[in-house]
Amino acid sequence: MADIQGSYDELFSAVPGALAELLDCGDTGGSAAVFVDGEPVVDVWGGFADAERTVPWQRDTITNVWSVTKTMTALCALVLADRGELDPDAPVGRYWPEFGAAGKEKVLVRHLLAHTAGLPDWDGPIEDLYDWPSATARLAALAPQWEPGSAAGYHSLTQGFLVGEVIRRISGRSVGEFFAREVAGPLGADFHIGLPAEHDHRVASSVPPPGRDEDYAAGAPGAAAPPGATTIRVRDGNGVAWRRAQIPAASGFGNARSVALVQSVMACGGALRGRRLLSQAGCDRAKEEQFQGVDRLLGMPVRYGLGYGLFGGALGWGGWGGSIVMIEPGDRMAVAYVTAQMREPGDDQRGMEIVMAAYEGLQGLQASR
Repeated sequence: MADIQGSYDELFSAVPGALAELLDCGDTGGSAAVFVDGEPVVDVWGGFADAERTVPWQRDTITNVWSVTKTMTALCALVLADRGELDPDAPVGRYWPEFGAAGKEKVLVRHLLAHTAGLPDWDGPIEDLYDWPSATARLAALAPQWEPGSAAGYHSLTQGFLVGEVIRRISGRSVGEFFAREVAGPLGADFHIGLPAEHDHRVASSVPPPGRDEDYAAGAPGAAAPPGATTIRVRDGNGVAWRRAQIPAASGFGNARSVALVQSVMACGGALRGRRLLSQAGCDRAKEEQFQGVDRLLGMPVRYGLGYGLFGGALGWGGWGGSIVMIEPGDRMAVAYVTAQMREPGDDQRGMEIVMAAYEGLQGLQASR
């Protein structure tokens, strides 16, 4: 069995067991964490941080978690909403006047957070993703593809720029700066949107699925890429330019510990480790259903709240390649699985295996109380 490092409560031993099984089945490396009441009951890692399997995955190894980053950006927006500085029901143009062009005057902030704004496609050069003014200007000039709020289509890259520019206009800070000062810093969380060079030595690069190379591109199972849309390849995500850029829908770097720690704010009613980031009402806002139905881009049924996917009483989201975070407010639990090893989207249940193992431990914890 794979060697698993870290610590865990014996009641949650199914989680490190599940991680070990994934490594035994061929995964390169990864980490898993479970927080209950804001404290870690599982914090484990194993495998390797490189495709050649020569560098062990360490306690402080971080990797790109892709779309799990969206939950971090959403949390920043919810913090501003809770302070009364951002109104989710306001037109985006109130905060970002240039955005109101090309028929977007009816696009509300909540539409951005719920993938219903009608601006799902990035059709510019990849290089523009690394240039914030260019990226946001390009999006401000677009016309919506559908009546805002009437349908959902996953804004895989664009959501971060759209929400992020609203955050920047209100706070005067980039998303990465706001997150670092208002969220990660106070919590002591090792998560970064826009990764400084001094952390490069800790990064585990994304490893393509077996049989694929670094030209492997992002895509959803059962959904065709729109004509002209730019696709992101593994080699793009592994590049230095991607690390340095703030792409708040997809370029966050962290590990399971930092992801679960940050999102424990949502699990614990907004207060964590003596810090209150949100009120309970501010946390509850994320669970307000904005859309339920088939996502036009993903081609599958979804429920979207404000910045989070909704799954029964839980909320969270996953990223390209397999990383995931799931938050169970009723049990004050946050579960994260972070991996550098990609698998094909239609054949990847690893994150849910970790989540279900955490629920098994939760049942044992409840029975012991």
